[in-house]
Amino acid sequence: MNEIIFFGRNKFPILIKNESEKITKPIQFKFENENENEKQIKQISSGKFSTIFLFENGKAIEYLLYSNQNPQKIQIEENIQKVTVGYQNEAILTKEGNVFAKGEDINSNNSNEFINISSLIKDTNDRIIEDIVSGYTSIYLLTSNQNVYGIGSNEYGQFGFDSKTLTKTEKPILMMKNVSKIFSGNFSKSVFLLNSNQELFGCGANLFCQLGLGESRRQWKIYKLTKIQNIPKGKIIDIQCGNSHSIMLIEDENENENPKRKLYSCGYSSFNGLGRNENTYEFTEIKSSLFENDDNIIDFSCGDSHTLILTSNSKLIGFGDNLYGELGIEDINNQFIPFQIELPKLRFNENISNYHISCGYSKSFLYYSPSFSNLEEDLIKLFGRKEFCDISFKTENGEIIEAHKLILKYRLNQNQNQNEKLQEIISKKSIKESNQIFEMIYSNNSKINPKLYSEIKEIINSNEKIEETMKRIYLNENENEKDFIIERKEKQYKFPKLILIMRSELYRGMFLSVTEDKSNKVTDYSELSNKSFQIFEYWIYSNQIKDEIQITQEIIKEIERGIDYFQLNQTNPNLFDLLINEFNNQN
Repeated sequence: MNEIIFFGRNKFPILIKNESEKITKPIQFKFENENENEKQIKQISSGKFSTIFLFENGKAIEYLLYSNQNPQKIQIEENIQKVTVGYQNEAILTKEGNVFAKGEDINSNNSNEFINISSLIKDTNDRIIEDIVSGYTSIYLLTSNQNVYGIGSNEYGQFGFDSKTLTKTEKPILMMKNVSKIFSGNFSKSVFLLNSNQELFGCGANLFCQLGLGESRRQWKIYKLTKIQNIPKGKIIDIQCGNSHSIMLIEDENENENPKRKLYSCGYSSFNGLGRNENTYEFTEIKSSLFENDDNIIDFSCGDSHTLILTSNSKLIGFGDNLYGELGIEDINNQFIPFQIELPKLRFNENISNYHISCGYSKSFLYYSPSFSNLEEDLIKLFGRKEFCDISFKTENGEIIEAHKLILKYRLNQNQNQNEKLQEIISKKSIKESNQIFEMIYSNNSKINPKLYSEIKEIINSNEKIEETMKRIYLNENENEKDFIIERKEKQYKFPKLILIMRSELYRGMFLSVTEDKSNKVTDYSELSNKSFQIFEYWIYSNQIKDEIQITQEIIKEIERGIDYFQLNQTNPNLFDLLINEFNNQN
């Protein structure tokens, strides 16, 4: 399922062997290790001194400066959720909410060693991290409480403090509260912070007006977080920062069905990457005939001094510096205005929205990384995107909003009647706010609306009890087809098909097959004792071991055979490991 297209400077580090230093035409990237080619790419992040490839299995590898050896595996025991590479730093966010980082300004004792920087935050309530972003020599952390911390160099005031009093910090320092998003860039000495009211603040380097504050505010350093005025109307989707320019993606909120996205840039044209020939002191729209009326922007990325854009009509558009071929063209050092880059035929072109761009130091990547797993894609094809709902709530105006009872069962705190508390909250909200509340509950994403989240966080179980597929995919089956009946010793057990598809390759193959009979034919559970079947049933729903069951070696052997027979999709920790741990604890 991998597809990675590369062009640009094939050095520092060497990424593709047996190729020239300049790759001026987009080519297929392949890993030296063939096994890595079988894994799905999740993210690529590249700086000057390193490039990291993150895979869907939570593992990552890095290519290092001046290294002619094969890429090294990053030795982090926890599953990696996101990676970010700055000019001379790296940071890794794990699924558990921890951040490991390395760099000269992060760990002066050993700049090549990853350390847990989230554990260094003084406020223990802020140690669960939801997002990380690298700047030139700094790293920014967004906590689950919507607070932003900075660590590393503050040479340009990019933490919102005077660099004369705070040159750098090797412990995270609180920058701002009530933040929904962080924006910076691998080569940026500036940072933007967006609060929950869609107010944008910035600080750091502004010699080239890359903060968009206007020519009168052109300064080498902006020490204090300053509100950015005259922002284009619409919803800020993303801001990418280069060395001397910034580009903002705005979505028109007036269009409902297919809102149009537009790009705006600010900075100095002499350093390219702006998409125009003249300097721009405030965020100004990038206009080009390449952005047609029916063409929307899917993704974009800024390198040190170049920019790439991917559109819904499969156009890859670029502008800026091209000294090393980072725009994918020959014999041209720079390109001021947008132009279309000629690409090789893409394997998954029909799913262009699943392609992403990553620009590094004089290099560019276009890669395929679906937002859903293969399983989720199959479920969408089978069930569609409409919700299957079986519990209703009333809003303040009496509108009915329906929710999935199964999701609420595992997303709300257990052993309490939280549905009544949720109904009490919903009864005082509009239909729009109610939908936002359920979106937060389904996705466990408090950033959708931190203010509303503060009202419901007491009834939400923050620990994931079901797999991520349950977050956003809902059944759209007929009422009499939604369950699958398993017969065992003349007793019937009902399981939602979605749960079984998620948990077992055997059932997944049965339900998703076009030709195979989907009747209740997998009913042989005779090898499982009553206790083993209770464990199996409880784990399928909750990914936990049922309390108050004595675990024996015979039960472990039975479950081990069942895992193999039903081809259970194991998560981390998996069922077998949970059983072993519980057995050791009980004995």
